[in-house]
Amino acid sequence: MVNKEQNFVSAIIYVHNAENRIKEFLETVIAVFEKNFEHAEIICVNDASNDNSVTMIKKSVDFSSTCSISIINMSYFHGLEMAMKAGIDLSIGDFVFEFDNTYLDFDSQIIMDIYQRALQGYDIVSASAKRKEKFTSKLFYKAFERYTDLSYKMSTESFRVLSRRVLNRVEAMNKTIPYRKIAYANCGLKTDNLKYEVVHQVNWTNDEKEKSYRISLAIDSLILFTEMGYSFAKMMTVLMMCMSIAMLFYSLFIYITAHPVAGWTTTILFLSIAFFGLFGILTIVIKYLQLLIDLIFKRKQYTFESVEKLTK
Repeated sequence: MVNKEQNFVSAIIYVHNAENRIKEFLETVIAVFEKNFEHAEIICVNDASNDNSVTMIKKSVDFSSTCSISIINMSYFHGLEMAMKAGIDLSIGDFVFEFDNTYLDFDSQIIMDIYQRALQGYDIVSASAKRKEKFTSKLFYKAFERYTDLSYKMSTESFRVLSRRVLNRVEAMNKTIPYRKIAYANCGLKTDNLKYEVVHQVNWTNDEKEKSYRISLAIDSLILFTEMGYSFAKMMTVLMMCMSIAMLFYSLFIYITAHPVAGWTTTILFLSIAFFGLFGILTIVIKYLQLLIDLIFKRKQYTFESVEKLTK
């Protein structure tokens, strides 16, 4: 008889138009949990899917004997971060697995590998595929490394496990952080990352809503959590000052040596560049103000339509 883990574990699975893969993914997680844990729950967050994802989830219930399965149906498309927060708020596990997607490109043993690693004193353990990272993702994380002081090296992760201590600390730090990985990186707890070999090639697809959401999230995160905006404003200020000094000397030179009208074209060019830089700075300031309003005053929260308890 296999001695099962006594810790209560939760799995939060993000689902958006995943009818072709959610059943296999969910049954894989159920099998691992029921084999290794005495008490487990799985929470599928249906982020306004317009396909048969929910139907496929319900078909997987028969595969479960001891694992509790629930579905959170979001009222409208919220995006990954807010949808996952809904699942986390509902979870009760001592350890919480976050599956940001339902692409099964890993061996199921990796789920237990990161859990066992967490038992060795790591509060956050993530799993990443050994594959070439997308150029846009690499650029995004490079920007974070360049313009922040985070010691936590960020990368593309397939899923992760968190101790309850992490979630409690993040909740106490700030309830409105729009990007979980930043909150985890700033929580000050011990982290680790395991690399796994890709065992199944999958066709990664995102619909237009997800693409738009990811781009918006990346831009907002870079502006809010890095010094990119400040660095750009500082660079433009220095550039404009240098141009002002250069134009001063140029104007004096024209005044002494030639007819002043000769500098008209250059003056107009300077004013165009100056206004471009000024509007660039104003755009960043306005973006900061918008984010501050969203985070402090609007305090946007998720809303969900229903919670379906599928098993006892």
